[in-house]
Amino acid sequence: MIIKLEDAIVPALIFLGTSSAIPDEDHENTHMVVTGIEQTILIDSVGNSILRLKHAGVDHNDLTDLIVTHFHPDHVSGVPSLLMNMWLLGRRHALNIYGLQYTLERLENMMDFYDWATWPNFFPVHFHNLPEEERVQLLESKEFRVYSSPVHHLIPTIGLRIDFLQTGKSLAYSCDTEPCIEVERLGLGVDVLIHEATGETLGHTSAAQAGRIASNAQAKSLYLIHYPTKGVDGQSLIEAVRSNYNNPVALAQDFMKLEF
Repeated sequence: MIIKLEDAIVPALIFLGTSSAIPDEDHENTHMVVTGIEQTILIDSVGNSILRLKHAGVDHNDLTDLIVTHFHPDHVSGVPSLLMNMWLLGRRHALNIYGLQYTLERLENMMDFYDWATWPNFFPVHFHNLPEEERVQLLESKEFRVYSSPVHHLIPTIGLRIDFLQTGKSLAYSCDTEPCIEVERLGLGVDVLIHEATGETLGHTSAAQAGRIASNAQAKSLYLIHYPTKGVDGQSLIEAVRSNYNNPVALAQDFMKLEF
């Protein structure tokens, strides 16, 4: 989707889902899309991403890249349907898929169970294995420069940083992780830090901890994502952040759009 303000094209991030592993009627599992003029980047895919994209006003044909942060069902379960549906709807141009070798090997194995090699006239898919190192430049275009860094989850997982080259803005996304210095370094000085707030459990982070990380990173604003959507008061999460972070903070919601 292109947002035109005073003849200037403004790139955006749209949350397609914001829930932790158990979604509800109003919150799909966490995934998002970054939109520009020539490039549209989907970050993870769950449920029916084509319908989520349509609801957000994004044409699935515009997808150029898919970044898969890690191989857990609440982040990759929608990939087979996404690929199949785009093929059945007539896609012929290539899709780039990025992820750690651990992730992409399992993703390809999953697709092999669906015998995707037998799908006639299937569009090209180019896999890009990322090293498990900090600040790896994942892709660069006229609009975006994207970096990945490993974070501390139960399995190999990456967080992301996106620099918007035409506007000088930046964002970082923690993905699923325990508090770690890698996220602080990835998000140093960003305009927006998107950080998970599942709770202080193995492989995850509480809202208060996310606030401390945002403060250490000197992020200008914080959006909580991947939070429990059943039985948790969103305002209490915001208040927990406030104990460690004084800049603007918000609870990400499905189809919320951030312009950059």
